[in-house]
Amino acid sequence: MQDSSIDPTTILRFRQDLQGRLRDRIRAAIETTLEEELTEALGSDRHARTITRSGYRHGATTRIITTAEGTRTLEVPRGRVRTSDGTTTEFQSTILPRYARRTREVDDALLGCYLGGTNSRRIRRALKPLLGERHLSKSAVSRVVAKLKTQWTTWQARDLHDERYAVLFLDGFHLRVRLAGRVVVVPVLAALGVTETGQKQLVALQLAAAEAAASWTGLLTDLQARGLPAPLLVVTDGHAGLKKALETWPTVRVQRCTTHKWRNLQDACPKHARPELKRDYDRIIYAASGLDARAAYDACLKKWTTLCAPVGRSLEEAGLDLLTFYTLPKSMWKSLRTTNALENLNREFRRRTKTQASFSTEPAAVTLLFGLVAYQQIGLRKIDGHKELPAFLAKEWSQAA
Repeated sequence: MQDSSIDPTTILRFRQDLQGRLRDRIRAAIETTLEEELTEALGSDRHARTITRSGYRHGATTRIITTAEGTRTLEVPRGRVRTSDGTTTEFQSTILPRYARRTREVDDALLGCYLGGTNSRRIRRALKPLLGERHLSKSAVSRVVAKLKTQWTTWQARDLHDERYAVLFLDGFHLRVRLAGRVVVVPVLAALGVTETGQKQLVALQLAAAEAAASWTGLLTDLQARGLPAPLLVVTDGHAGLKKALETWPTVRVQRCTTHKWRNLQDACPKHARPELKRDYDRIIYAASGLDARAAYDACLKKWTTLCAPVGRSLEEAGLDLLTFYTLPKSMWKSLRTTNALENLNREFRRRTKTQASFSTEPAAVTLLFGLVAYQQIGLRKIDGHKELPAFLAKEWSQAA
């Protein structure tokens, strides 16, 4: 139980003294680390004369840095380092780069607030008690966000020769973007890959004029041009434009989303007959094996072509692409028979952007979505049955070779 006889002023002074001592220790630790970095670059301790010396010190400069523990005034050592051609150049710290005014942790915190939906004014207000006002201006926050845009530009043009995905989920969703003075709804095409270990990764995000064959073909052609090998399986919602675009990968297996197809069948079926149709459809997608599923599909198609021709045509349109997931290990069936993996990601995108009436530009929209994944504001887990995936892929890809 706290002693109420202690003067509150004494407690406050104690806390301020403790905080001051901690700040001094932190500043000293940073300065020591910078000094050690310079010593390593010069190959010699201060005042030491050795044949390994590759430069010399020349004083120090004062830098004011905002860290996760607050704003600090540091003495940063300076030096000249000899290069391979015999000339000397000013030492550049990798721990504290030139012109840096904030540590990476602070920049990450600012980005985290931005990605969480907070504007510049609220970010500065929220972090002021911890970091002070210095180096947290509106323009400072904007410069941090600009770094995210640079990362996005690099990411969307990255080389994909070394990236290989067992499964690729392809789907689209819509965002409100301000274009030419009007707020319009534009489609975003998304690709989510599954690595050989079963880990999901965002592969592509692209704003399109329309979710049409030309747009999807452009996305897939771009992935191929950057060296992405064809996946073993592509899971789609059955969009006609995407179906046409997949002709660029003629050997890829296609799995039609069983959830999307059920919605199509419902729309084609009279309301009173839907429970019976659902029972027949479930026999297809929840069968014990691929052979059982094929038998159930044939029976369902024959029955409903007679009972309700629109249902029969819709089921026939999807064909055996509804059953492709049965060719993979059973532990993965749940993850692969629908586009839910990408639907869940899209749902998180929509939830995060719901507070914004619209984005000011197209790049702002996709940059934000990229940042949510890149900075793990949205987590991506492994698919069900991932432990069986490496052995299965080794067998499949060896046979293909």
